[in-house]
Formats: sequence, C-alpha cells, structure tokens
Amino acid sequence: MAELASDGSSPDVTLLYDVNGLAKDAPPWFDRVMEFTGEYGIMLAMVLVVLWCWWSVRRSGSLTDSVSAVAGIVWAPLAAGLALLVNIPIRGFVERPRPFVDHDGLEVLVEGKTDYSFVSDHATMAMAIAVALFLAHRRFGLIAIGLALTEGFARVYMGVHYPTDVIGGLALGTAVALLLAPLTLALLTPLVSAVARSRRAGRLVRSRRADGSAARPETVGIPEPRLGGPAEDGHGEKGLAA
Repeated sequence: MAELASDGSSPDVTLLYDVNGLAKDAPPWFDRVMEFTGEYGIMLAMVLVVLWCWWSVRRSGSLTDSVSAVAGIVWAPLAAGLALLVNIPIRGFVERPRPFVDHDGLEVLVEGKTDYSFVSDHATMAMAIAVALFLAHRRFGLIAIGLALTEGFARVYMGVHYPTDVIGGLALGTAVALLLAPLTLALLTPLVSAVARSRRAGRLVRSRRADGSAARPETVGIPEPRLGGPAEDGHGEKGLAA
C-alpha cells in the first residue's frame, strides 16, 4: 500500500504543498521555532498540561471526584503508549514513505526521517493524551486537544507527514483513548482509591489543603454524614433526635 497518496494531483498532496509552502515563505528563525515545537515542544507542553491538571484536581472537589480524575490522568500517558503500540503494525502494513521521498520541492525542516509516514506517531500520541485527559477534566482536555491539533499542523508544516498521516494519527489516538477507557478506568480507579487511603502516598491523589482535616478522611464512594443530625425544619430547629 505504499502508493497511498502518491498521486501528485490528490487533495492530500495539494494540501501538503500548501501547508509546507508556508515554511518556504517564513523567516528562518520561525522555521527553527516550528521545528522544535513540532518535534519536542508540543509534547513537552502536553506533559505540563497533564501535571497542571493533576495538581488542580487534587486540590479541589470531593475525594471521590479526585480519585476519578486522577485515574483518568493516569490513563492519559498509558493511552499514548498503547496507541503507539497499535500503530506499529499499521505502519508496517501501509508502508507509506515520507512525503519528501516521493515529492520534490518540499521544505523539510527535520532531516534523517527514514521510517514510514502513515500514521503520525506524534499526532497519535498527542491526541491519545488529549482525549484521555478530556475524560478526566474537560477544561484541561480542551487545552490538550488544541495542542494535539497544533501538533498535527506542525508535522505537515515541517514536511515530514502528509495531512492524512496526521488525520489518521488523530483518529487512532482518539479511538484508543475512548474505546479502552471503560476497562482501563475500571482497573485504575480502585488502585487510585487505595493510594488515596494511604497515609503517605495519599497526597498524590488528595492534597492536605483540600482535605481540610487530616483526622477525618473522606471515604471514597460513601457520602460523609452531616453533623447535627439527619434533618432540620425550615425554622432552623432540629427535628427528633437520632
């Protein structure tokens, strides 16, 4: 299947030249920025967003919410790793050369790429992290999805991937993160809950500030009883004593 998108008249190749053509018109310093961003920068930003999300969820909300969110955050890098494993046989089956192998006149910003092109590892990994993070926390997930889309654009801009390589990577990352999430979260949530109950490791899930009182930890999945009895009337008077 190496002939995939090899026709120079295809929309895939036309869009490749249009996006990569921006690199020819851009100043050299901007191309260097895009090179670092597309190769390393966005993935580093994804890691920082994941850490920021973890820091945020452990300081707010109930313990039950924190356990669920942290389990989702743990799933994000695992989803990226599994998506990359799934991509190995796909790349071997399709065997699509890098675009600069079959098409002249491209501005290639990263040299030395000799592996196959479809699908993009960077786009796959970025979107898997983003979608898994979206399941844990929508606001941070949307930020990560924006970064994943930027990663896809950067790979085409750099001349190392066709647009359909990127689209395939985004789809693969999304599919892995969504389809495997129910099973994985069912396994991760009890594990994270056990960590939350640990005296030392519990701070990885719930901060001391969010707990309010270290002497009365909240039980995961069981609402904590209200102080003062089960019922009060509308005048602030307590009902029958429990």
